[in-house]
Amino acid sequence: MNAPAELKRQHLIDPEICIRCNTCEEACPVDAVTHDGRNYVVKFELCNFCNDCISPCPTGAIDNWRRVAQPFGIDEQFSWDALPPDTSPEIAGDGALPEEVRRITDIATQGQGGAAGPPWSAAHPYLNLYTLAGPAVASVSGNYRLTAPDTSSEIHHIVLDFGATAFPVLEGQSLGIVPPGVDAAGKPHHIRLYSIASPRNGERPGYNNLSLTVKRVTADRDGKPVRGVASNYLCDLRKGEQVNVVGPYGASFLMPNHPGSSIVMICTGTGSAPMRAMTERRHRRMGLKEGGELWLFFGARTPGELPYCGPLQKLPKELINVNLAYSRQPGEPRQYVQDLIRARGADIARLLEDANSYIYICGLKAMEDGVNEAFTEVCRSHGMDWSRVLAELKAANRYHVETY
Repeated sequence: MNAPAELKRQHLIDPEICIRCNTCEEACPVDAVTHDGRNYVVKFELCNFCNDCISPCPTGAIDNWRRVAQPFGIDEQFSWDALPPDTSPEIAGDGALPEEVRRITDIATQGQGGAAGPPWSAAHPYLNLYTLAGPAVASVSGNYRLTAPDTSSEIHHIVLDFGATAFPVLEGQSLGIVPPGVDAAGKPHHIRLYSIASPRNGERPGYNNLSLTVKRVTADRDGKPVRGVASNYLCDLRKGEQVNVVGPYGASFLMPNHPGSSIVMICTGTGSAPMRAMTERRHRRMGLKEGGELWLFFGARTPGELPYCGPLQKLPKELINVNLAYSRQPGEPRQYVQDLIRARGADIARLLEDANSYIYICGLKAMEDGVNEAFTEVCRSHGMDWSRVLAELKAANRYHVETY
């Protein structure tokens, strides 16, 4: 039998529930996480067990560990369709782990990295109720285009009906779609993650349904033609067709529920999905007068490319303060969400100082730098230091970012 000290702790990613969202690789400060066309894996020799990648993972796929005599190499991990069984040797004696192994185990199971947790008053989320091995089956009860027909950005509002299947969700959570068929390697397609665009009681209250906001992908970020497997599958679905769904996912990007809490929402494109869910939740409960302020900063190239543009402008002014930015509106100067944040600087500064206000940012990753610069300028103009304010927001779980 090997001596306990010979065992090594190895950090692994479960390929069965990983949705390939890249949050783990982005969060890793030492570049220990990498990927190929199939799997995300952890390089044993680089991983320092800092735990920064744990909390951002929406599915928990990153939170897997093995005691091994010989670490798995990345080429071996790339070949996996599932984690290998845990066959690590039992530790002899009274069951106490040697100091080195115990230290690593403690690190692997301690707090949730550096990402924000949920607001203290958020409702309890249900997670991972349905998996690839046992997905929920929903039927399409609605699918219509949100953006104008003459625009290149084709975004759909898709309603899924779960019938008698329980699929409880909260505003800010996501689900996974399993596209049918196989990829070029002959293996089943990966799960694709989509934010839920309806509040917790459904797209239509009293019905067991929810909605998604999906953009048809026809080009990559460099403009090269590419056909998004899941987005095209979803956008082409007809009423009555069935879809395999996994999840729900997400335990931190949740809205506060305590009376008087204010929400500042900053988004672009399909990043509007969780913002719509939060707005609808507040809209349906307006009569209870429990919510604080609701602010929206929403950007698109033109009004025709802004999802939910019409309904947004019909919402009661006492419910929400809507600020829309257009970067390609003919005859108008280019405007982005960060410009609107600067324009409303006094209100933003007041909300940043309010312990009952929460910030939510969702959309393309490229927006982050501009928003950060705008907050920096607003704080400077009002006698505050953004780096200090941001640290306080994160410590209080009041600052939430989901970009892609």
